[in-house]
Amino acid sequence: MNILISAIGQGLIWAVLGLGLFLTFRILNFADMSVEGTFPLGAATAVALIHNGVNPYLAMLAAAGAGALAGLVTGLLYTKGKIPILLAGILTMTAIFSINLRILNGANLSLLNQKTILNSHFMQQLPPFFNTVFVGMLTLAVIIGSLIYLLQTNFGQAFIATGDNPTMAQSFGINSDSMTIFGLMLSNALIAFGGALVAQNNGYADVNMGIGIIVIALASIIIGEVAFGDLSLNLRLVAIAVGSIFYRFVLLLVLQLGFNPNDLNLLSAIVLALALLTPKLQNIFKIKKIIKGSVTPHE
Repeated sequence: MNILISAIGQGLIWAVLGLGLFLTFRILNFADMSVEGTFPLGAATAVALIHNGVNPYLAMLAAAGAGALAGLVTGLLYTKGKIPILLAGILTMTAIFSINLRILNGANLSLLNQKTILNSHFMQQLPPFFNTVFVGMLTLAVIIGSLIYLLQTNFGQAFIATGDNPTMAQSFGINSDSMTIFGLMLSNALIAFGGALVAQNNGYADVNMGIGIIVIALASIIIGEVAFGDLSLNLRLVAIAVGSIFYRFVLLLVLQLGFNPNDLNLLSAIVLALALLTPKLQNIFKIKKIIKGSVTPHE
C-alpha cells in the first residue's frame, strides 16, 4: 500500500511539469526544449537558498522567478531574435547548465538536515508518504484553479487565440510576440517551481536532473488525453494530473516486473511513444472494422 501511496504522491508532484509544458505544447503549439534546463534551475535555486537558511516557501517562489527569467530569454530569442523555437530552447538550456553549476557550487547539493516543506512538523504527523500526496494535491488545486481563471479572462482568450492562429490574432490587435513571451515565462516558471518541489522531495538538487524531463511532462499530457479523449480545456488540465499518476503507476509496474532502474529513461520514451501511437492504432482498427463490415461474401 505504501508503494501505491508513494506513486500517487510522485504523480501529483510531477504533474506540475505537465501543466507547465501544456501551455507551450498544446496552447502555443510548440515544444519548448528549455524546460530541460529550467527544471534543474528551479531545483538548484530552491536547494541553494534553503541550504543558506531561506524559508522553503520563499525559495520556491524564487525558483519560479528564475524559471520565468529563463522563459523570457527563450521568448526574446524566438520573437525578437527570430531564432527557431527549438534552437532558442536549446541555447537557453545549454546556458542554464553552467548557471546551475555556479548556483550549486558543484554538480549537486544535498538537503540533508535542512527544513523543507515536506518535512515540517505538520507533515511529519501524517502517515508515510501522505506528505507528498497532501502537498501535491494542494499545489495542483492552486495551479489548476489559477490557470482555469486566467484562461477564461480576455487576456487568457487572447493567449489561446495566439496559439490557434497568430496571424488572425494579430488582425484583432493582439500582440502575438508578447503573448508568446508570456506563455514561455509562465510555462518555465511552473517547470522551475516543479523542479523545486521535486528537489525537496528527493532531498537534493543535481545539474543533470533535467535530462529527459520533457518526455516525462509530455507523458502526463498525452496519457491524460488518450485516457479521457475529447475534453474541455478546463478538464484537460485535470486530466494531466491523472495522466501523471497513471504514468507513475506504469513505471512502478515496470520496476516490479524486474526491469533495471537505469532503463527508466528508455522505458519512459517507450511509454510515451505507445501513448502517441494509440490514437493512430485506434483509427486503423476502426477503418479495418468498417471495411470488413462493408464487404459481403460472394454467393
